[in-house]
Amino acid sequence: MRRTILIVLTALVALVALVGVASAVTTGSGNASSVTRARLEKSLPVVFANTYVNQAHLLGRTVTAASLHAKAMCDKHGPDVADVGPGGDWNCLMSWTDPQVPMPPEGYGKFELNVHSNDCYTAGGPSKLTGFLTITDKHGKNVTNPLFEFDGCFDPKTENTATGVYFPSLLAVTSPNLTSDASGRAGVSVTCGTGAQGCAGTVVATAGRVNLGSMPFKLKEEATGTLRLPKPIPTGTKEVTFTVQSTTGVGPPGPSTIPVQGS
Repeated sequence: MRRTILIVLTALVALVALVGVASAVTTGSGNASSVTRARLEKSLPVVFANTYVNQAHLLGRTVTAASLHAKAMCDKHGPDVADVGPGGDWNCLMSWTDPQVPMPPEGYGKFELNVHSNDCYTAGGPSKLTGFLTITDKHGKNVTNPLFEFDGCFDPKTENTATGVYFPSLLAVTSPNLTSDASGRAGVSVTCGTGAQGCAGTVVATAGRVNLGSMPFKLKEEATGTLRLPKPIPTGTKEVTFTVQSTTGVGPPGPSTIPVQGS
């Protein structure tokens, strides 16, 4: 009986040890993924530039990949997650040079990537910069836009050194309207986008010539927040204007005007 108990205990210890090893291997392989920020930042601009040239050819334009000077900054699921591993939560900010397609004030376009464990990915960018699903080619025909969504792969043996490319986060005022509480005060929603070092600064609110006060903000990348107006909205006010003054990151190119609900 005693021998049987010893045999069972030995088997259980061995099983626990195997589970521990398997867990360690799984954890290790996750951290050692070939999908990294640096590799995506090196691959995406090259694939994008070549695809851009294909689109330009369809449109009857002459563009070279080298002339675009494309560069990218990539991030996986915000500042609190390591920029390693496959998934559909990769965002890359990318800039390029084309006199006929000027960059927005923040200086880049945002691309969403679905990255696979086989070191390949699918990327989709902002339609205002890359075009919609179909475009009219130089012959007047509607054709598929190769830049609307495109695939790429990278060599897992590519050097994994940092590219040193950084772009500022963009703060956006996102409330569709304002609703006052019993005291006449309201809150406005803001979002800090993908980028480096998050967003900080002040938002100034005005209703016509009435200054409703300044609201400081400090947000991490890809975070949202609500800023409370310091003063009540005057009765009968139809809209409130918000002006962003950024010290970290960038704000909208101009003031954002939001209607007051129920006025």
